[in-house]
Amino acid sequence: MAGEFSFAKKSVSQRSRKFLSSLRQGNQQFAVIGLGRFGRAVCSSLHRTGYEVLATDKDERLVAQVLTDKIASNAVELDSTKPTALKEAGIFEFDTVIIAIGNYLQESIITTLNLKEAGVANVVAKASSEIHGRLLDRVGADRVVFPEDEVGGSLAYSLTKPGILERFELDPDHSIVEVLVPEEFDGKTIAQLQLRNRYGLNVLAVSDGDKFKINPEPDRRLDKGAAMVVIGSNKNIQRLPVQSSQPPKTKEQG
Repeated sequence: MAGEFSFAKKSVSQRSRKFLSSLRQGNQQFAVIGLGRFGRAVCSSLHRTGYEVLATDKDERLVAQVLTDKIASNAVELDSTKPTALKEAGIFEFDTVIIAIGNYLQESIITTLNLKEAGVANVVAKASSEIHGRLLDRVGADRVVFPEDEVGGSLAYSLTKPGILERFELDPDHSIVEVLVPEEFDGKTIAQLQLRNRYGLNVLAVSDGDKFKINPEPDRRLDKGAAMVVIGSNKNIQRLPVQSSQPPKTKEQG
């Protein structure tokens, strides 16, 4: 059986170098460590949205399945507790690394430590308990998530669009999202922005202090940093010029 999946083992460094050399400069890249249900969901969502994703796991069968399903740009088998393996695969060069091995506490903590000591800027780690989460935080995880079964896709969405505060998926192609008003929209009315014509989106609500104004009037002016709730296709939502800065260190309960 091992021979059947041997391609996932061979020439890891060569295949990784080829993949890394193909990355588009200036485009955000992600690596996902751990290819269980959560890790696969993150890979699939990021890859479907058009981002380069390197998927890794120590189980060659899971790596082979990702390659077969084409839910990542590349996939390699490695032991993430070994810094040399991470370096050889080029993991240290990625903008964001998602550690999706929450059920293996020791492995996830060691992996997090390896990544932060190597200087990876944004490490997102899955935790299986509050204690696990606190330990991940102490070893330097920039973001700790406590996911339920379906949260992988939502995490991917929030990583690529940090200005999106909340997301409710209506179906695989449409969502309702709460977003921060970007600088480009500051001081303009809903009518002036022509969100329906330009983006195919409808504004459902706009924040007014601690409350929301439902079905705001077309002449309602938007302020940078305020929140607005829109509905539309995921493709059109991705086009919104929401804030692109990295999210602050947070703990999320999914």
